Amino acid sequence: MYQHTRLTNNQFSFFQKFKNFDYILLVCILLLGFISLATMYSTDGGQILYHTKSHFTKLIVFSFMMLVFSFINIKFWFSVGYFFYILVIGLLVWTYLFGIQSSGSQRWIDLYFINLQPSELMKICIILCLAKYFHRMKLENVNSIYTILTSLIIILLPMGLVIVQPDLGTSLLIAVSGIAVLWFAGINHKYFIYTMLGFLISLPFIISFLKPYQKLRVLTFLNPDRNPLGAGYQIIQSKIAVGSGGIFGKGFLKGTQSYLEFLPEKHTDFIFTLFSEEFGFVGSAFLLIIYAIIIYRIVVIGATSRSFFAKLFCYSFAAAIFVFITIHMSMVLGLLPIFGSPLPIMSYGGSSMLATMIGFGVVMSAKVHSQQSIA
Repeated sequence: MYQHTRLTNNQFSFFQKFKNFDYILLVCILLLGFISLATMYSTDGGQILYHTKSHFTKLIVFSFMMLVFSFINIKFWFSVGYFFYILVIGLLVWTYLFGIQSSGSQRWIDLYFINLQPSELMKICIILCLAKYFHRMKLENVNSIYTILTSLIIILLPMGLVIVQPDLGTSLLIAVSGIAVLWFAGINHKYFIYTMLGFLISLPFIISFLKPYQKLRVLTFLNPDRNPLGAGYQIIQSKIAVGSGGIFGKGFLKGTQSYLEFLPEKHTDFIFTLFSEEFGFVGSAFLLIIYAIIIYRIVVIGATSRSFFAKLFCYSFAAAIFVFITIHMSMVLGLLPIFGSPLPIMSYGGSSMLATMIGFGVVMSAKVHSQQSIA
């Protein structure tokens, strides 16, 4: 599908690297960060409270981290692909054994300065791992049974560790990241069709293993009005808030659904709902345009990179970001069951932002070192 290349080990000075930045992508990321901070300020009722302070701190720290990662040679990210994957697998095992329990789930590790959710990091690490795996592979071996089985093991292992937390939603997002790499690596499309057919056929069997609250979410998605004051409350209030925003929105800090506490989890799972109510269709369209530019720039960086590893990472990361955005917005609009998918950068959550900024850092590294290749 793509020709694997051997790159020369060109050395760049600090100023040459700085000059090679994708400033359009950088400005869009910072603009998105500013919008997210303003939205978080709104979730705190127009006051600088815990969520706003915490989000601001993480935004500054992780943005600086992204810039630092941008200067690191793309060869480094290639070399640590397997290591980071194994490290996060270890963190997932640690989470299962000793993690923090909250709301019936055991998903976090207490690091004192942050409650780390390793499953969020796996969304990026699995792309790094699979991109490295396919980098040196000959095209005729991409569709071998060994390659496909190995790839499935790499994807299914973290999925299983996340499902037992339990966190079915995040496990599916990890699968999305992994499948994106397989798609761009050149796996025959018939295997994706077979997988989809197998999934549809086994769907009744899979549903039988879902926990009661997971089954309730599916039933609520199919008919939110069956329990409007219970399981269907979130999605009904979310759709009311989005619809009430109209064309231009109710104005900053003037969202009634959110300020009157009709909208639960407004700083995480329903952050787009709050934004849409305050800024309406025009504001939502503007936000989507920013995301579209970010995705487009990531794809362009991938297309101009000489190394197959960088191409594969950029294309897969762009696809994953697109799917994450689509799933989040579909959930708050009632087009998908609610299972807790954060909106990149916008949603409150240190682990999600950390993973996203690591991804942006690797992408920017690919841009800065676009003329270098990996043997």
